[in-house]
Amino acid sequence: MTNARTQAVADAGVSIWLDDLSRERLDSGSLEALIADRNVVGVTTNPSIFAAALANGEAYAPQVQELAAAGTDTDTDAAIVAITTEDVRRACDVFREIYATSNGFDGRVSIEVSPLLAHDTANTIAEAKQLFDLVDRENVMIKIPATEAGLPAITEAIASGISVNVTLIFSLPRYREVINAYLSGLEQAAQRGHDISKIHSVASFFVSRVDVEVDKRLTAIGSDAALALKGKSALANARLAYQVFEESFASERAATLLANGANVQRPLWASTGVKDPALPDTLYVTELVVGKTVNTMPEATLNAVADHGEVTGDRVTGEYHDANRQLDAIAELGIDYTQVTQQLEDEAVEKFVVSWQELQGAVAEQLASQA
Repeated sequence: MTNARTQAVADAGVSIWLDDLSRERLDSGSLEALIADRNVVGVTTNPSIFAAALANGEAYAPQVQELAAAGTDTDTDAAIVAITTEDVRRACDVFREIYATSNGFDGRVSIEVSPLLAHDTANTIAEAKQLFDLVDRENVMIKIPATEAGLPAITEAIASGISVNVTLIFSLPRYREVINAYLSGLEQAAQRGHDISKIHSVASFFVSRVDVEVDKRLTAIGSDAALALKGKSALANARLAYQVFEESFASERAATLLANGANVQRPLWASTGVKDPALPDTLYVTELVVGKTVNTMPEATLNAVADHGEVTGDRVTGEYHDANRQLDAIAELGIDYTQVTQQLEDEAVEKFVVSWQELQGAVAEQLASQA
């Protein structure tokens, strides 16, 4: 039976996606169970998720043996692509019906371009197209980071008819650039003769890491005023991102595209696992409930919502004034928003690079063991 609490999240207009995937989850039927029991209608992956999956990856042994026998052991990255696209392809098939019944908004599975390419536009474009072709499923989404180099890659992928999950968005100015990249891509796609109604995108706005960094700085300041602001900046930032979404897709430019069949680029709340044990473990789900959004959750967060998450309606659109006030108060204490969000972007790219290197090591070791 579907969980009443996750059903309430879904009924409020939030699509629940699972931030995890592994061969074991696919083989065991765990993914189908979460679809049935927890209202899960999509999946996101990243290098860290696959690194963890491969590190405990007995389920991958048969495919590793095949790759080693085929001589792929001389190219670890090619083996990684083969392994991860197989998982994503299978997950896409699990979600085929949801994809069809939601008209392409859900039933989505995301796979990310190599983080080593985060500052390389041309090769990001090439890899996005390669991953799209290799997965060979209409409901795949290719994840491209919202770095400066990623923005033109987003436009080109959309223009080529590829649905994109834009990842690693931390700041409101960068989010506006992401929306512009999406709209530009749609305009070019239409010019190239693509059916723009088939192109979808989500903009993954990272939440918890903002609180982690800002709260560290507030703690260092240590005043009563500073400490009173802890645990508030991430929600404020995300809520103002939704205001940007509303304003941007109400523009004449967006309206023209929407009238011709285009889809809005939904905000996706990412990094929704709470890092501070002093904060409620469902904070970045229940406090960001609003229509036309996605919340991608680690399984622990999803289970917490299912157990005790309380949905109290729209927690975003009536909060813009307070959100602005909270970010202004943080700025008045000397915390530089632009510096914080750029630091978070840089750190996020580096963390995924480290995870990618761990993934390379795990796959290389498994391939070598078959030699």
